[in-house]
Amino acid sequence: MESVDYDLVIIGGGPAGLTAGLYAARARLNVILIEKMAPGGQVLVTDWVENYPGFPEGITGFELVQKMADQAKQFGLVVESSEVIALHADGQTKEIKLHDKTITTRGVIIATGASPKKLGVPGEKSLFGKGVSVCATCDGPFYRDKVVAAVGGGDTAVQESIFLTKFAKKVYLIHRRDELRATGILRERALANDKMEILWDSVLTDIGGVANVEKVTVKNVKSGDTKEIAADGCFIWVGIRPNADFLGDGINRDDFGFIITDPNMETSVPGVFAAGDVRRTPLRQIVTAVGDAAIAAFSAEHYIENL
Repeated sequence: MESVDYDLVIIGGGPAGLTAGLYAARARLNVILIEKMAPGGQVLVTDWVENYPGFPEGITGFELVQKMADQAKQFGLVVESSEVIALHADGQTKEIKLHDKTITTRGVIIATGASPKKLGVPGEKSLFGKGVSVCATCDGPFYRDKVVAAVGGGDTAVQESIFLTKFAKKVYLIHRRDELRATGILRERALANDKMEILWDSVLTDIGGVANVEKVTVKNVKSGDTKEIAADGCFIWVGIRPNADFLGDGINRDDFGFIITDPNMETSVPGVFAAGDVRRTPLRQIVTAVGDAAIAAFSAEHYIENL
């Protein structure tokens, strides 16, 4: 059999990648995890996690992924800081191209997660980092006693908007429908929060300001009326897109770009598996990501053994 650098390469260091690394390291595979940023993924910027089993009082996202990373490294998982440029997965030997080298492996687990979508409205790009943000945990403290706008209606948008009320004196939550899509307890908290005002049936059409965000323009989708709201910041949570551009066309994906897998987490390419937010799944949570990853690592181990 052709010599390879690794039995298994895991791409991505969020909860899915770290869990896959834990299982693979305990199985004594020759495994490496590659992460272009710090291990943790989107969970690093999650203020508070209260729906992950085993932490009845809740835990910060940073603390949770730190525990995951420490546990995986305890079993010998090697983590390398680098970005994957391309994956060539034809044949039994897979090639992974990094900035400075190419490594070979028998199996791959893609756990690269997803990133926030953009609205594409005027001012969003030019004022990003100058009042436009996708991270309440990172930037919320800058808006103490100020007014901010937020866009979205799902779990992330509502939970992060509630977090913003710890600092801001007023949070306008702009939602295109007449009912929030977030889970029941988050909806209840939002509607009971006297610092939040929900602008129903509305979309953000413009973010204004010179050096920083100064105002937002909101349009009611039913009446067509528009109005300007003075705001010091604007947070955008309107969904996610998979971090999978490096894959090219070799692996089957759905219309939104998410990787399609079978129940064993195997993709359309033998020996290549996917776990977590990057794959097509009905629910994207930490708990589902780690479940995916355990299956992916188990399946990858069996695939490698049977080569």
